[in-house]
Amino acid sequence: MLSFTSASNGTVDTIQAVEEAIRAASAGRSTSDCRVVAFHMTMGHDDAVVLGAVRKLCPKARIVGCTCAGVIGREGANESMRALALMMVWGPEEEVGMTVAEHVDGSNSLEQAAKLARDLVAQRGQPRFVMYLASGIDIDCDRSIEGIESVLGPNVTIFGGTSADNMKGIASYQFVDDRVCEHAATLIGFFDPTLEVYTQGSHGFVPSGVEMTVTRATGNRVHELDGEPAWRVFTRNLGLPPTAQPGDTIPPGAVGVKLSPRVAAEYGDSHLLRVITRTLPDGTFLMPVTCEAGTRLALMRRDEERIFKNLDVMMNQIKAAIGKRKIVGVFHADCGARGRLTLDRVSKEEIVRAMQTPLAQGGETPAWLGMYGFGEFARLGAKNEFQNYTTSLYVISRA
Repeated sequence: MLSFTSASNGTVDTIQAVEEAIRAASAGRSTSDCRVVAFHMTMGHDDAVVLGAVRKLCPKARIVGCTCAGVIGREGANESMRALALMMVWGPEEEVGMTVAEHVDGSNSLEQAAKLARDLVAQRGQPRFVMYLASGIDIDCDRSIEGIESVLGPNVTIFGGTSADNMKGIASYQFVDDRVCEHAATLIGFFDPTLEVYTQGSHGFVPSGVEMTVTRATGNRVHELDGEPAWRVFTRNLGLPPTAQPGDTIPPGAVGVKLSPRVAAEYGDSHLLRVITRTLPDGTFLMPVTCEAGTRLALMRRDEERIFKNLDVMMNQIKAAIGKRKIVGVFHADCGARGRLTLDRVSKEEIVRAMQTPLAQGGETPAWLGMYGFGEFARLGAKNEFQNYTTSLYVISRA
């Protein structure tokens, strides 16, 4: 059976940060027995030094991770320039597997995601559930889901998120074993038959009353809104000059796609949110999903009271779904805009407590690995869905 342990810190010295985290997470176990080390870190640490330190301590482990705008561990949230959080996975080799695609972007997301899933099945067979990590800058996450489901089927839960930088939207990085990549994607499969995962996301934004219609688009590239260059219309509606950068529009530039009444009732919000990650010289902007012509995009504004209310509802739903099962680990993808760009330190700490306290068992918070990234995968309306601006939790439990 698989087991999970975690640790996080804000230690400035990179090697010391890795050593402290792995020592704390391993809790006396031999690190040579670790199967997977999954980690997130902010942009201040030296990528290669982190990978070297992990490899030295965990010589047999597969290593996977990404940069982000902040980390969340059992110890709470940390958005310092040198924050590190990791999860260590222990157990039989045949109960966890990992496959890698070196370059995934908006043009090949479906094909590469399908290949990841095929390679995983070739390694180990059909997984119980999978974790997907990819670039947050240029990827079509809807097509990624479609590709994975074309092999594994729609009932296999996909959870995870996309990497981020320090919320500038310039470049983010993924870590695969001993390599640093900029557009890689990894699929981690969990095969332990005793485990289940429950996923759910929540945001708390409301429509501002401004809507725009996509009039020309190609895949995840939106060329025109309302018949004009897309970036020009978008920034004008935000009261910003067209010279603004995507980082300037986060979080006030959240856009939403209206949900059906049935799914909205489950979600607790009327719209599924999207973020704009990059702009091109011709006024095109990139979204993390396919956005067809005719799509109505509503400008959304955050509602802090609603953020907390929706989080309480989500935690009650998660607790009801888990029941008496033992929680063995929690993975967590949170939108970078829900960090310092949206909420002050006190509010963030209150939100983290509101998530971790209900999931504590025997007075202890379970192993926990979270990040402030550019996007989140969680099930919605009984299917796998990609979302933005959410808190998304992935609770792994055992009967």
